[in-house]
Amino acid sequence: MSIEKLAATAQSFALPLRSRFRSTDIRYGAIFEGPSGWAEFAPFPEYSDHIAGRWLAGALEQACDSWPQVLRHEIPINAIIPILDIDQTIAAVTRAVTEFGMTTIKLKVDDGQPNSHDRDVARVACVRKTLHELGINGRIRIDINGAWTPQDAAHRLRDLDDAAVGLDYVEQPCSSVHELAQLRELISDAHIKIAVDESIRLSDELDGNALREVADIAIIKSLPIGGVRAALDVAERVGLPVVVSGSLDTSIGLASGLALAGSVPALYGACGLGTGLLFAQDVTENPLVPSNGLLSVQRSAPDLPLHGTPDLDDEWQHRIIRAWHASAIHLVTSSVREAVESW
Repeated sequence: MSIEKLAATAQSFALPLRSRFRSTDIRYGAIFEGPSGWAEFAPFPEYSDHIAGRWLAGALEQACDSWPQVLRHEIPINAIIPILDIDQTIAAVTRAVTEFGMTTIKLKVDDGQPNSHDRDVARVACVRKTLHELGINGRIRIDINGAWTPQDAAHRLRDLDDAAVGLDYVEQPCSSVHELAQLRELISDAHIKIAVDESIRLSDELDGNALREVADIAIIKSLPIGGVRAALDVAERVGLPVVVSGSLDTSIGLASGLALAGSVPALYGACGLGTGLLFAQDVTENPLVPSNGLLSVQRSAPDLPLHGTPDLDDEWQHRIIRAWHASAIHLVTSSVREAVESW
């Protein structure tokens, strides 16, 4: 068989989210089944075919290969709070704690609008207040997605750290390693931990030494890096404590992240694999959502409508083919390549 025939088996999905996330209300992607189980391919629209090839390599590993032996079978999970107003934020934190047992809260910040910093400070403060009222001495993390200059980050992080009564860490406050080094100097007296995501995930030439000089924690995502084994290799090269995060995955895609979190040696703490809670509808009637703040390492299969269309199927099938030829063919193991060629 061939990648074209494999792609022809892929089914697209268009799933509504509970709240706007990454500037979208609907999560698009595709799933397909291989000898090892169901896999998810869902790179975001703005990503090139070359970058999408990493996501396809991860999906093909999920469908056609085995994962490493796990070191832990249950993974602590942090709540993920989009940019909401104060009342919505309080409700989301209360639900995360009381219904799902999560005590580490990660907030997206900076919506790019005027006065966003003041609103972010108020949101972080309300999270700490809500946790206190619930009797929880939880951790608060914030994610900037590389939007700030070092100077802006230094000013804003001090305010946000005060509002949190101590941030657990700040994720990717600046976009480049050079800017992160500048920020490190500017906040050297503040003892704020810096985590890197895009500096790892979107890098073509990973420099572990440089990352260790500017960061305390590595955010590593399985599917966007090329799968569990590729992510474990990255974690070893970076040499920092790891938080495994998702990429707005359905319950099918989350299985890859859970396998990584189960097998990575230096796990820092709660992982960002609670994305099932962001979906108004998942691909399965029993979505992977935390219980007592934990998720088990496991796989899922679809059993609900995916809301794809013939045109959407065609679009995603063509994207699989392009991603394969752009980079995935060179990233997968020989056994996965053979499985694709003899599908």
